[in-house]
Amino acid sequence: MFVENLACGGIAGIVAVSCVFPLDMVKTRLMNQSSNATRTVAYNGVVDCFKKIIQTEGVSGLYRGLPANLVGITPEKAIKLAGNDFFRSLFSKLYFKTKPAAPTDVVKQLPVSLELLAGGCAGAVQVVATNPMEIVKIRMQTSKGVSTIHVLKELGLKGLYKGSAATLSRDIPFSMVYFCLYSRLKHHLSENKQDPSSKISLKAIIPSAIVAGSTAAFFTTPLDVIKTRLQAHGETQLKTIGQVYRHIMQNEGAAALFKGCLPRVLIMSPLFGITLTVYELLQNFLGINKV
Repeated sequence: MFVENLACGGIAGIVAVSCVFPLDMVKTRLMNQSSNATRTVAYNGVVDCFKKIIQTEGVSGLYRGLPANLVGITPEKAIKLAGNDFFRSLFSKLYFKTKPAAPTDVVKQLPVSLELLAGGCAGAVQVVATNPMEIVKIRMQTSKGVSTIHVLKELGLKGLYKGSAATLSRDIPFSMVYFCLYSRLKHHLSENKQDPSSKISLKAIIPSAIVAGSTAAFFTTPLDVIKTRLQAHGETQLKTIGQVYRHIMQNEGAAALFKGCLPRVLIMSPLFGITLTVYELLQNFLGINKV
């Protein structure tokens, strides 16, 4: 079942990322610009950023770095989604092993603490794929006329994991909030809460995924800003999470930690809505049992 979930997660990620990549480009450009830089701030908000990218780089500029991102998104989403299901299944077996047997028509639901732990574990293990994918994507999105091969050669194997601590600090809490909230909302909206074998309808999956993705994205935006600054070109003297955080607070203020928050939320809503819809539909098609 784990291999099947990996395949479902990879396909779901490719479909979703292809749909929302232009918004991700805007988010990265907004997050990476420093308001106290010697140059004039390039973009004044989401709409202005969209317009200027198209004017100066053409529509194709909105998709710079997409091929490399698709190569990386397959294992990233596969590990994230299949990993969450794996840890939920593992913790479910361990937890309910010590509990009295429940009637077959009662859905066995993990306590919130274990759902958070399962999501956090999934967020931790995915970084092995997430970090190389995101640092290449960010370099492609913030540097004009640079090829994927050039970025890979410049970074080297060690460079692909630059900012890993920041990626972990973002992905673990994001996955904890996202998967736990998604599971709870999906169960609440399910038309047949008492039948553990029933298939969950799209009316439950889509809004649950969108709300969970938006919520997790909003609260982890400061961590994404720090990660983006660490992994992008420029500000090379800032090499740790603490250094970037202090630099932002001293020179730009707390509001700068939420730069790109709107496009990030706008990305995560459809991204995880599409991802989880495709993932769950594929699981239903293949007859994979979910916890």
